[in-house]
Amino acid sequence: MARIVILGGTGYAGAHLVQEAAARGHDVLGVSRTAPAQVPAGTAHRAGDVREEAFLAEVLDGADVVVSALSPRGDMADLAAFRALMATLGRQAQEKGVRLGVIGGAGSLLVAEGGPKFVDTPEFPAEFAEEPRVLDAVLEDLRALEAQDSPDWFFVSPAAGFGGFAPGERTGTYRLGGDVLLTDENGESHLSGADLAIALLDEIERPAHRRTRFTVAY
Repeated sequence: MARIVILGGTGYAGAHLVQEAAARGHDVLGVSRTAPAQVPAGTAHRAGDVREEAFLAEVLDGADVVVSALSPRGDMADLAAFRALMATLGRQAQEKGVRLGVIGGAGSLLVAEGGPKFVDTPEFPAEFAEEPRVLDAVLEDLRALEAQDSPDWFFVSPAAGFGGFAPGERTGTYRLGGDVLLTDENGESHLSGADLAIALLDEIERPAHRRTRFTVAY
């Protein structure tokens, strides 16, 4: 059993992670700025602002793994501020010996070997382009860290059709890839929230990606 802290634990991806981790018998702490109306059985929750270093350090105490399901939107949409937050998270994880997982988006994935990135294609809606660019910058910041300054991190990019707008169903199946967007035989890229949680908990329980990015899709 691992102690798993999930930042953004009441959001779409985070809530699925909390439920899956608890179902597998882990010690789970969900963290968000406001408390949910109901906490899933077998889990705990802390309400607070992770941009406050003291609060972030407190919730990481005793953790084995922390997963960021935070999104750079709303009052967290500023590129520099979000990168600074994630840098602080990485530093604290390294100091405390906590494995760090970051959930990014599909936008920074390449559509084919050699590029371009999905966010840079005409198919990607321009009005949603800023968020994947911020998360892409976070990935590059992690990759730039020297080993002695880097936590044991992984960065996961779900499928292009991942999100509350297309919740899907739990199938218990998924495919893994690297930096290239995964698509099916029809050229589509999908993944449910439940199956992302399965893939992430599988990675936590049986680490296969260290200091690298991977993608998950059907």
